[in-house]
Amino acid sequence: MNEQGPSGGVSYKQVGADYFDKRGLKRYAKVWSLWALGVGAVISGHYSGWNFGLANGWGSMLVALFIIAAMYWGLIFSLAEMSPALPHTGAAYSFARSAMGPWGGMFTGLAESIEYVLTPAVIVFFIGSYMGSIFETPPEWQPAWWLFSYIVFLLLNLLGVELSFRVSVIVTVAALLILAIFWVSAIPAIDFDRWALNIGVGADGAKVELENGGGSWFPFGWKGVLATLPFAVWLFLAIEQLPLAAEESADPKKDMPKGLISGMLTLMISALLITFLNSSIGKADGMHGSFSLSTSGEPLLDGFRVLYGSGAAKTLAFLAVIGLIASFHTIIYAYGRQIYSLARAGYYLPFMSLTNARKIPHMALFAGTILGFSTMMILWFMLGSEKGGAIIGSTLLNMAVFGAMISYAMQGLSFIVLRNKMPNIVRPYRSPVGIPGAVVTIVVAVVTLYYQLQDPVYQKAVLAVAAFYALGILYFAIYGRHQLILSPEEEFALSKGEKGHA
Repeated sequence: MNEQGPSGGVSYKQVGADYFDKRGLKRYAKVWSLWALGVGAVISGHYSGWNFGLANGWGSMLVALFIIAAMYWGLIFSLAEMSPALPHTGAAYSFARSAMGPWGGMFTGLAESIEYVLTPAVIVFFIGSYMGSIFETPPEWQPAWWLFSYIVFLLLNLLGVELSFRVSVIVTVAALLILAIFWVSAIPAIDFDRWALNIGVGADGAKVELENGGGSWFPFGWKGVLATLPFAVWLFLAIEQLPLAAEESADPKKDMPKGLISGMLTLMISALLITFLNSSIGKADGMHGSFSLSTSGEPLLDGFRVLYGSGAAKTLAFLAVIGLIASFHTIIYAYGRQIYSLARAGYYLPFMSLTNARKIPHMALFAGTILGFSTMMILWFMLGSEKGGAIIGSTLLNMAVFGAMISYAMQGLSFIVLRNKMPNIVRPYRSPVGIPGAVVTIVVAVVTLYYQLQDPVYQKAVLAVAAFYALGILYFAIYGRHQLILSPEEEFALSKGEKGHA
């Protein structure tokens, strides 16, 4: 079977029923599980990562937070409409495939693969940082912590969808409780003017610490706000993974919108609290508010040290690791399903879509794990343990955000096109912000991507991942587009919604 279009032809391979029998999934998730999947995927960003944006000033971080939040609300409402209407594991790829054809599906799906493979790498970097502090291991041991974490949580994801979602709920609730303990404890200790506003600009144009605080909200002006956008993304990145659970959700048409919106509300409250409170305390063990947090690999632990002293540091670090584990576990789930869906449809090698006896896409999980860990080791050998430090985490973060921004822009565009191209498909939920909300998502994503490419610190890493992205598109152009398979996502797109309901 061939489908010709303005972007080039594709061809479909014939497969038998046994092909899909070996690639089945199991329905389990309900609203509570979906909420935990979304919040859990993001919550580590409230423990580590967001704080690098404080280098441009606290006010820059706050404004960037609201700009990025507007992008995510536009995206979340768009997904809440598209996911129940196209309830496939393919999610972003599925939406773009139906809206813009196979090429649109590939451009979107590959970008999302980059995001979901690299995001756990960022998180496991911070896990290694915390674990190194707990057990006082030398920096050279960091790769061992990374490998150990990948192995443990890969195994948990391989044991079954029921266990995977139960673990997600438990660790997500625990992570939020730990954050709540910090918020309540920090309120009596805050000195916003002294600690949050202690970044100034030196004669050489670099940031300097203002010993008595009282600095500008925007020491680097609007340029600082725009440069902070990629780090503000970390407060919400991966909430959009919920639609990947569509074929494992008990009732995606009803539960998916509730899970998406409730999850985003939870994260919005948490993001505002952690940005204000973590930055507004200081003067203990070298933790000086925004200035020191802007280079910290463990900002929440630094905050706990201020409040409770170094004597309790190891216990507090164990608690802080729970938040990182919540995201690490849930995003491993995400790249397993995301790679599975593209491989099932032939965009990636089909063997990566095989599922085991527990109906888990084990080959996709192995593929994502190997790619993520390999990327970390490449950066480790390039930057080294001595001069790498937090730069490894922030570099990986920017690489992941690159994939996310392309994916978000394409999903916003998919929403707009589907409103016009498939106006009659059943939409159990309709976005209250509609096309304008999707436009905001596209614009902010493109602006964030542009300013990533302007940042000299991370430019080479972002260009490297862009080169990988280009190679993936080249693979599709030469080989992959002739190997497509009529998966539910493809049938839905070809039949304009009449077939392909998973």
